[in-house]
Amino acid sequence: MTGTPGGQAPGTQPEGRHRPAAAIAVTGADRQYADLVSGLNQRYTAAPEAIRLATSTEQVVGVVQEAVRRGKRLSVRSSGHCYEDFVYHPDVQIILDMSGMRNISYDPRLNAIAIESGATNLQAYQTTYPRWGVVAPTGFCYSVAMGGHVSGGAWGPLCRTHGLVVDHLYAVEVVVVDAAGRARAVVATREEDDPHRDLWWAHTGGGGGNFGVVTRYWFRSPGASGRDPRGLLPRPPAELLVNAVSWPWAELGRADFHRLAQNYAEWHVANSSPDSPQRALISQLVLNHRSAGQIGMVALVDASVPDAEQILSDYLKQLGDGVGVAPGAMTAAMGELPALPRFAQARRLPWLHAVRMLGTTNSVLNDPTLRAEYKSSYMRAAFPDGHLEALYRHLTRDDLSNPNLNVLLTSYGGRINAVDPAATAAPHRGAAFKMLWQAFWNDPADDDRYIGWARDCYREVYADTGGVPVPGDVTDGCYVNYPDIDLGDPRFNTSSVPWHDLYYKENYPRLQQVKKRWDPRNVFRHAQSVTLPDA
Repeated sequence: MTGTPGGQAPGTQPEGRHRPAAAIAVTGADRQYADLVSGLNQRYTAAPEAIRLATSTEQVVGVVQEAVRRGKRLSVRSSGHCYEDFVYHPDVQIILDMSGMRNISYDPRLNAIAIESGATNLQAYQTTYPRWGVVAPTGFCYSVAMGGHVSGGAWGPLCRTHGLVVDHLYAVEVVVVDAAGRARAVVATREEDDPHRDLWWAHTGGGGGNFGVVTRYWFRSPGASGRDPRGLLPRPPAELLVNAVSWPWAELGRADFHRLAQNYAEWHVANSSPDSPQRALISQLVLNHRSAGQIGMVALVDASVPDAEQILSDYLKQLGDGVGVAPGAMTAAMGELPALPRFAQARRLPWLHAVRMLGTTNSVLNDPTLRAEYKSSYMRAAFPDGHLEALYRHLTRDDLSNPNLNVLLTSYGGRINAVDPAATAAPHRGAAFKMLWQAFWNDPADDDRYIGWARDCYREVYADTGGVPVPGDVTDGCYVNYPDIDLGDPRFNTSSVPWHDLYYKENYPRLQQVKKRWDPRNVFRHAQSVTLPDA
């Protein structure tokens, strides 16, 4: 270990000799309570005794210690984006809100860029890039905070060229609880001789809410040298080539749909190797329900590579090969993407402008009545015919009319696949692209209808493997940051593969040992948390 923050003894931060100011408590008697007991997905609302708003590691230690001492069920919120009820659960009695911990700075002790867990993607980009010209390669969504995002193995617009954000994680500070019930802060690094290295490893894809409360991360790329923060993390391209097109559903037949989706898959399978020259391109294909009117595609290409325009042109040519409909402008918002009609012809944008535009300009992410259902998969190979037919059938159902039903295909592979599956807790290092089922609606009366659509579509796509994407030659499991409680329900997962192996594959037993060491009392738990090995 090369150093610790604040001059503390290596590896831990004690509670201190003085009593710090306690984290603010918000209870049901306070007018702001209703704003703090639910997140982005309004299907889930909690009724805790209090929400505790922390602004320092010492306050986090205090809140956790109080919860343990009083025997209170605790959950942790960074930005409220959890897809399931892991934070806003009826049994939760104290919600620890980390959104006030947003500091971003260069830490000379660890020679790394420190980002607290309440800082969002956009805050991180808008701080590190203007200051130092570098970024931790996190995600698209502007309002997702670092806490759970990083620990789940976050990916984003730079993933094919620079890997996952955890591939650049140097250290993490976590408030843990030992067997005696004592809360303390521990700093764990990736240094081979760090006695706490297993805790660092668990936060490179092990998911949030499992081992303790993350208060901050430190980022420094492997192999980075010197002490200038401008050389410690990836440099995004100065410009991106941005293109957005769509295909009208009214003109797409079954064969056209099959061909379009398969073209996307085949291009990514062919260009998923770590050294592929095409890793400069990342793309999303939004397979909307027919009631949306369009299927959309957004592509981003590193404009600094000499053949950027040709990479995009070749990609578009392959995407449209055999599709009997020419693409046009993307005139409708799709999922979390805005309408982008002015990018029907590719345009160059400064990197930060492009990422900010794509992450902030869709009202779905700011809808206080949003209700949602999500499911995920990793794909290693092109689609079997049965997958394509099930997708087509459910995206053209005429018993539903909701433009906010879609299956999102997203680029993966490239430098992600240069890392050994056991080197981090994020094991999906052979995938070519990812899939995300999204259903958005506003009326609670429609819950069963749209949850049912997602369940039915997903189950039929993976009917040959027990209703879930079992790791194998074609599929490779699920993304832990898109949690799906159905994966553990035998009504929906009829395979022999448990939910935790879909998320973690062969890494799960190792995660259980980390759990045993650092959370032996199982203080940090939810419906899909890592279990103790003897549970």
